[in-house]
Amino acid sequence: MKKFLTILPRWFPPFLIMAVIFYFSSQPGDKLPNLASWDHVFKKSGHMLGYGLLALSYFHWLRYNKKYYWLAWLLAVLYAVTDEFHQSFVSSRNASMFDVMVFDNFGALFGLLVYFIFRRKYEK
Repeated sequence: MKKFLTILPRWFPPFLIMAVIFYFSSQPGDKLPNLASWDHVFKKSGHMLGYGLLALSYFHWLRYNKKYYWLAWLLAVLYAVTDEFHQSFVSSRNASMFDVMVFDNFGALFGLLVYFIFRRKYEK
C-alpha cells in the first residue's frame, strides 16, 4: 500500500493532462472557438502545448531519468494516435495523422527540449 501511495502522485499529472486533451477532442468541431483567420493557429498551438505538457508529465512520472526522454516522447505520441482515433468518432471532427506527426510530435519534442535546456542551464 505504501508503494502505491508513492506512485499515485506521479501518475496524477499525466492522467489530468490526458483527461483535458480527451475533453477538448470530444467537442464537436462546430462547438470549438472560431477565431476567423487565427482558428488554425489557435488549434495547432493547443496541440503543441498539450502534448508538450503531456510529454513532460510522463517524464515526471519516469522520475526525470535522462535515459527515458525517448519513452516520455513515445508515450505522448502514442496517446496522440489514440486521441486522433477517438476524434474520428466525434461529429464535425476528423482524424489526422498529419496532426500527430507534426504538431503533437513536435510539441512533445519541444516540451522535452525546453526542459533539457533549462535543466542544463541550472545545473551549472
